[in-house]
Amino acid sequence: MTATEPLWKKISDTLRTEIALGAWPAGTRLPSEALLAKRFDVNRHTVRRALQALSDEGLVHARRGAGVFVRAAPLRYPIGRRTRFRQNLLSAGRSPSRKLLSLTRQAASAAEARALDIAAGAPVHVVEAISMADDLPVSLARSCFCATRLPDLDAGLRALPSVTDALARVGISDYFRASTHLTGHNANALQARLLEIAVGDALILSEAINIDGSGIPVEFGRTYFVGARVELVLEGPDTPDAVM
Repeated sequence: MTATEPLWKKISDTLRTEIALGAWPAGTRLPSEALLAKRFDVNRHTVRRALQALSDEGLVHARRGAGVFVRAAPLRYPIGRRTRFRQNLLSAGRSPSRKLLSLTRQAASAAEARALDIAAGAPVHVVEAISMADDLPVSLARSCFCATRLPDLDAGLRALPSVTDALARVGISDYFRASTHLTGHNANALQARLLEIAVGDALILSEAINIDGSGIPVEFGRTYFVGARVELVLEGPDTPDAVM
Protein backbone atom coordinates (compact mmCIF):
# COMPACT_ATOMS: atom_id res chain seq x y z
CA MET A 1 0.00 0.00 0.00
CA THR A 2 1.50 3.32 -1.06
CA ALA A 3 0.84 6.88 0.11
CA THR A 4 -0.55 7.76 -3.31
CA GLU A 5 -2.91 4.77 -3.45
CA PRO A 6 -6.51 5.97 -3.91
CA LEU A 7 -8.66 5.91 -0.77
CA TRP A 8 -11.30 3.74 -2.44
CA LYS A 9 -8.66 1.09 -3.19
CA LYS A 10 -7.45 1.08 0.41
CA ILE A 11 -11.04 0.51 1.51
CA SER A 12 -11.66 -2.27 -1.03
CA ASP A 13 -8.37 -3.94 -0.03
CA THR A 14 -9.37 -3.85 3.63
CA LEU A 15 -12.85 -5.26 2.99
CA ARG A 16 -11.45 -7.90 0.64
CA THR A 17 -9.04 -9.06 3.35
CA GLU A 18 -11.82 -9.14 5.94
CA ILE A 19 -14.00 -11.22 3.61
CA ALA A 20 -11.11 -13.65 2.99
CA LEU A 21 -10.54 -14.01 6.74
CA GLY A 22 -14.21 -14.78 7.36
CA ALA A 23 -15.19 -11.52 9.06
CA TRP A 24 -18.02 -11.25 6.52
CA PRO A 25 -19.24 -14.80 5.62
CA ALA A 26 -21.02 -15.59 2.37
CA GLY A 27 -24.52 -14.13 2.38
CA THR A 28 -23.69 -11.53 5.03
CA ARG A 29 -24.88 -7.96 4.51
CA LEU A 30 -22.04 -5.45 4.65
CA PRO A 31 -22.45 -2.28 6.73
CA SER A 32 -24.28 0.54 4.96
CA GLU A 33 -22.43 3.13 2.90
CA ALA A 34 -23.00 5.66 5.70
CA LEU A 35 -21.44 3.37 8.33
CA LEU A 36 -18.49 2.51 6.11
CA ALA A 37 -17.95 6.18 5.31
CA LYS A 38 -17.85 6.92 9.03
CA ARG A 39 -15.52 3.99 9.72
CA PHE A 40 -12.98 5.02 7.05
CA ASP A 41 -13.55 8.78 7.47
CA VAL A 42 -14.38 9.32 3.79
CA ASN A 43 -17.42 10.43 1.81
CA ARG A 44 -20.03 7.97 0.57
CA HIS A 45 -18.92 8.38 -3.06
CA THR A 46 -15.51 6.93 -2.11
CA VAL A 47 -17.17 4.01 -0.33
CA ARG A 48 -19.43 3.42 -3.33
CA ARG A 49 -16.38 3.25 -5.61
CA ALA A 50 -14.74 0.69 -3.30
CA LEU A 51 -17.88 -1.47 -3.21
CA GLN A 52 -18.16 -1.27 -7.00
CA ALA A 53 -14.61 -2.60 -7.30
CA LEU A 54 -15.51 -5.58 -5.09
CA SER A 55 -18.66 -6.13 -7.14
CA ASP A 56 -16.64 -6.09 -10.38
CA GLU A 57 -14.46 -8.83 -8.87
CA GLY A 58 -17.55 -10.90 -8.06
CA LEU A 59 -17.00 -10.75 -4.29
CA VAL A 60 -20.17 -8.84 -3.42
CA HIS A 61 -23.51 -8.05 -5.00
CA ALA A 62 -26.08 -5.33 -4.41
CA ARG A 63 -29.69 -6.25 -3.74
CA ARG A 64 -32.08 -3.45 -4.62
CA GLY A 65 -33.42 -1.86 -1.46
CA ALA A 66 -31.62 -4.37 0.78
CA GLY A 67 -27.92 -3.48 0.68
CA VAL A 68 -24.64 -5.04 -0.40
CA PHE A 69 -24.02 -8.71 0.39
CA VAL A 70 -21.01 -11.01 0.25
CA ARG A 71 -21.61 -13.29 -2.69
CA ALA A 72 -22.17 -16.95 -1.93
CA ALA A 73 -20.74 -19.66 -4.17
CA PRO A 74 -23.13 -20.44 -7.07
CA LEU A 75 -25.85 -22.93 -6.19
CA ARG A 76 -25.18 -26.33 -7.80
CA TYR A 77 -28.50 -27.19 -9.46
CA PRO A 78 -28.73 -30.66 -11.07
CA ILE A 79 -31.11 -31.12 -14.01
CA GLY A 80 -32.03 -34.72 -14.69
CA ARG A 81 -34.98 -37.05 -14.93
CA ARG A 82 -36.41 -36.04 -11.54
CA THR A 83 -35.56 -32.36 -11.14
CA ARG A 84 -36.96 -30.88 -7.91
CA PHE A 85 -36.17 -27.30 -6.89
CA ARG A 86 -36.80 -27.80 -3.18
CA GLN A 87 -34.77 -31.01 -2.97
CA ASN A 88 -31.91 -29.52 -4.98
CA LEU A 89 -31.59 -26.67 -2.50
CA LEU A 90 -31.89 -28.85 0.59
CA SER A 91 -29.22 -31.19 -0.82
CA ALA A 92 -26.94 -28.16 -1.29
CA GLY A 93 -27.48 -27.06 2.30
CA ARG A 94 -29.54 -24.04 1.27
CA SER A 95 -32.96 -22.96 2.52
CA PRO A 96 -35.62 -22.96 -0.24
CA SER A 97 -38.60 -20.60 -0.36
CA ARG A 98 -41.00 -19.26 -2.95
CA LYS A 99 -42.68 -15.90 -3.47
CA LEU A 100 -45.92 -16.27 -5.41
CA LEU A 101 -46.41 -13.41 -7.88
CA SER A 102 -49.63 -14.50 -9.57
CA LEU A 103 -51.90 -17.50 -10.07
CA THR A 104 -54.47 -17.28 -12.85
CA ARG A 105 -56.52 -19.41 -15.22
CA GLN A 106 -55.92 -18.50 -18.86
CA ALA A 107 -56.39 -19.79 -22.39
CA ALA A 108 -53.37 -21.81 -23.50
CA SER A 109 -51.15 -20.19 -26.11
CA ALA A 110 -50.07 -22.19 -29.14
CA ALA A 111 -46.69 -22.98 -27.53
CA GLU A 112 -48.29 -24.00 -24.21
CA ALA A 113 -50.84 -26.17 -25.99
CA ARG A 114 -48.13 -27.99 -27.94
CA ALA A 115 -46.07 -28.59 -24.81
CA LEU A 116 -49.03 -29.89 -22.80
CA ASP A 117 -50.60 -31.77 -25.75
CA ILE A 118 -53.91 -29.94 -25.44
CA ALA A 119 -55.97 -27.78 -27.77
CA ALA A 120 -54.93 -24.17 -28.27
CA GLY A 121 -57.15 -22.00 -26.11
CA ALA A 122 -57.87 -24.77 -23.60
CA PRO A 123 -57.84 -23.54 -19.97
CA VAL A 124 -54.53 -23.72 -18.09
CA HIS A 125 -53.44 -22.79 -14.60
CA VAL A 126 -50.59 -20.28 -14.86
CA VAL A 127 -48.40 -19.67 -11.83
CA GLU A 128 -45.62 -17.08 -11.72
CA ALA A 129 -43.21 -17.11 -8.80
CA ILE A 130 -39.75 -16.18 -7.60
CA SER A 131 -37.71 -19.02 -6.12
CA MET A 132 -35.16 -18.17 -3.46
CA ALA A 133 -32.16 -19.79 -1.78
CA ASP A 134 -31.50 -18.44 1.72
CA ASP A 135 -33.85 -15.53 0.86
CA LEU A 136 -31.78 -14.61 -2.21
CA PRO A 137 -33.72 -14.73 -5.51
CA VAL A 138 -32.24 -17.32 -7.86
CA SER A 139 -34.97 -17.77 -10.47
CA LEU A 140 -38.16 -16.35 -11.93
CA ALA A 141 -40.58 -18.98 -13.25
CA ARG A 142 -43.83 -19.23 -15.19
CA SER A 143 -45.45 -22.68 -15.19
CA CYS A 144 -48.60 -23.93 -16.94
CA PHE A 145 -50.80 -26.92 -16.09
CA CYS A 146 -53.89 -28.28 -17.87
CA ALA A 147 -56.89 -26.98 -15.90
CA THR A 148 -59.28 -29.49 -17.49
CA ARG A 149 -57.28 -32.44 -16.23
CA LEU A 150 -56.30 -30.84 -12.91
CA PRO A 151 -59.19 -28.48 -12.05
CA ASP A 152 -58.32 -28.18 -8.34
CA LEU A 153 -54.55 -27.74 -8.72
CA ASP A 154 -54.68 -23.98 -8.22
CA ALA A 155 -55.68 -24.38 -4.56
CA GLY A 156 -52.58 -26.45 -3.87
CA LEU A 157 -50.32 -24.12 -5.85
CA ARG A 158 -51.52 -21.24 -3.69
CA ALA A 159 -51.34 -23.00 -0.32
CA LEU A 160 -48.40 -25.40 -0.52
CA PRO A 161 -44.67 -24.64 -0.58
CA SER A 162 -43.83 -26.54 -3.77
CA VAL A 163 -45.24 -27.66 -7.12
CA THR A 164 -44.43 -31.26 -6.16
CA ASP A 165 -46.67 -31.03 -3.09
CA ALA A 166 -49.46 -29.39 -5.07
CA LEU A 167 -49.38 -32.09 -7.76
CA ALA A 168 -49.37 -34.85 -5.14
CA ARG A 169 -52.53 -33.38 -3.61
CA VAL A 170 -54.39 -33.84 -6.92
CA GLY A 171 -53.12 -37.37 -7.56
CA ILE A 172 -49.83 -36.82 -9.46
CA SER A 173 -47.59 -38.72 -7.06
CA ASP A 174 -44.50 -38.51 -9.28
CA TYR A 175 -43.41 -36.81 -12.47
CA PHE A 176 -40.37 -36.79 -14.72
CA ARG A 177 -38.46 -34.39 -16.94
CA ALA A 178 -39.15 -35.11 -20.61
CA SER A 179 -37.14 -32.25 -22.10
CA THR A 180 -35.12 -29.19 -21.15
CA HIS A 181 -33.95 -26.45 -23.51
CA LEU A 182 -31.46 -23.86 -22.26
CA THR A 183 -30.72 -20.46 -23.79
CA GLY A 184 -28.89 -17.35 -22.61
CA HIS A 185 -30.58 -13.97 -22.07
CA ASN A 186 -29.95 -10.58 -20.49
CA ALA A 187 -32.23 -9.31 -17.75
CA ASN A 188 -34.77 -6.64 -18.68
CA ALA A 189 -35.91 -3.98 -16.21
CA LEU A 190 -38.75 -6.04 -14.72
CA GLN A 191 -36.65 -9.19 -14.36
CA ALA A 192 -33.83 -7.17 -12.78
CA ARG A 193 -36.19 -5.65 -10.21
CA LEU A 194 -37.78 -8.96 -9.26
CA LEU A 195 -34.48 -10.85 -9.09
CA GLU A 196 -32.58 -8.01 -7.40
CA ILE A 197 -29.91 -7.80 -10.10
CA ALA A 198 -28.82 -5.19 -12.62
CA VAL A 199 -30.43 -4.67 -16.02
CA GLY A 200 -28.42 -6.63 -18.56
CA ASP A 201 -27.14 -9.24 -16.09
CA ALA A 202 -26.89 -12.76 -17.49
CA LEU A 203 -29.89 -15.09 -17.20
CA ILE A 204 -30.29 -18.72 -18.26
CA LEU A 205 -33.73 -19.58 -19.60
CA SER A 206 -34.82 -23.17 -19.02
CA GLU A 207 -37.89 -24.32 -20.97
CA ALA A 208 -38.98 -27.70 -19.63
CA ILE A 209 -41.78 -30.24 -19.99
CA ASN A 210 -42.59 -32.61 -17.14
CA ILE A 211 -44.65 -35.76 -17.67
CA ASP A 212 -46.36 -38.27 -15.38
CA GLY A 213 -45.66 -42.02 -15.23
CA SER A 214 -47.94 -42.58 -18.25
CA GLY A 215 -46.06 -40.06 -20.39
CA ILE A 216 -48.79 -37.42 -20.25
CA PRO A 217 -47.49 -33.85 -19.92
CA VAL A 218 -48.39 -32.23 -16.60
CA GLU A 219 -46.28 -29.06 -16.60
CA PHE A 220 -44.70 -26.67 -19.07
CA GLY A 221 -42.30 -24.28 -17.38
CA ARG A 222 -40.15 -21.33 -18.41
CA THR A 223 -37.62 -20.45 -15.71
CA TYR A 224 -35.06 -17.66 -15.78
CA PHE A 225 -32.10 -18.51 -13.56
CA VAL A 226 -29.65 -15.81 -12.41
CA GLY A 227 -26.41 -16.83 -14.12
CA ALA A 228 -24.14 -15.63 -11.32
CA ARG A 229 -26.12 -17.45 -8.62
CA VAL A 230 -26.83 -20.86 -10.14
CA GLU A 231 -24.64 -23.52 -11.73
CA LEU A 232 -26.87 -25.76 -13.86
CA VAL A 233 -25.55 -29.34 -14.03
CA LEU A 234 -26.97 -31.69 -16.69
CA GLU A 235 -26.98 -35.19 -15.28
CA GLY A 236 -26.81 -38.49 -17.20
CA PRO A 237 -27.61 -41.03 -18.40
CA ASP A 238 -31.14 -39.65 -18.13
CA THR A 239 -30.01 -36.12 -18.95
CA PRO A 240 -32.57 -34.42 -21.20
CA ASP A 241 -31.58 -32.84 -24.48
CA ALA A 242 -30.33 -29.29 -24.05
CA VAL A 243 -29.82 -26.51 -26.57
CA MET A 244 -27.36 -23.75 -25.56
